[in-house]
Amino acid sequence: MSSLLDPFTVVFVQRALLTGALVAVICGVVGTWVVLRGMAFLGEAMAHGMLPGIAVATLLGIPPVLGAAVSAAGMSFGIGVLQRRGRLSADTSIGLLFVASLALGVIVISASRSFATDATAILFGDILAAAPEDVLLLAVVAVVTIVVAVLGHRSFVAVTVDQRQAQLLGLRPQVAHVLLVGLITLAVVAAYQAVGSLLVVGMLLGPAVAAGRWARRIPSTMILAALIGTASVAIGLLISWHAGTAAGATIAFVAIGSAAISAAVHALLSALSSGRRRALVERTS
Repeated sequence: MSSLLDPFTVVFVQRALLTGALVAVICGVVGTWVVLRGMAFLGEAMAHGMLPGIAVATLLGIPPVLGAAVSAAGMSFGIGVLQRRGRLSADTSIGLLFVASLALGVIVISASRSFATDATAILFGDILAAAPEDVLLLAVVAVVTIVVAVLGHRSFVAVTVDQRQAQLLGLRPQVAHVLLVGLITLAVVAAYQAVGSLLVVGMLLGPAVAAGRWARRIPSTMILAALIGTASVAIGLLISWHAGTAAGATIAFVAIGSAAISAAVHALLSALSSGRRRALVERTS
């Protein structure tokens, strides 16, 4: 057992675990709303739509996270403009800008022979190389995310249940929606440099879906999602270390796998419970 856990005695693995745990907390909170409101496509579009900004920032020699922030903000603004003025549905607007952003990023990369950033690093990051400043940034974002989620909880719930009712109650559903989009953008941008865009999407969706099988209240779902996400990071790091696989990709796979495992266990327990009830009815009849 000790040999299995030996990786966690290494400093950079400990830092990777802390980094992943902070990402899990952020994504546990934000991902719960993403799942409840059906905003998964938006989260994926934000994650992949950062590519043009990352490419341009890399070529200009400025921090890629700044380019990612500008690109994600542009994506959010563009979606709003297309919905209001183009009279397009949300998924159509997101799909158009998603593909356009990816295409533009590939164009920028292909047009420059000096682009040195590995595409794998963009998609999955390098969590084992997380620096202390990455941990600090994620800690700040985690605090901001929790504070916004607590202060905006009533409005977020009202908007999720009935937007017209939220409007009648004076809860400003449009503002609440903007705040939710802002939280998604913040989570994706803050976590990108440490863990990559695909891992962010995996951590947003997998643990939140898994937690939703067992928790009935939104705060409980967020807490459970954060715990499942942290466990996914730890398990992914162990598998990566012993199997020699890419850490980010392994963590993303485990995070998504947690949803499938949760569904299977829940179905099994439900079947066993139904069987016991039927047997009890038959004995008493």
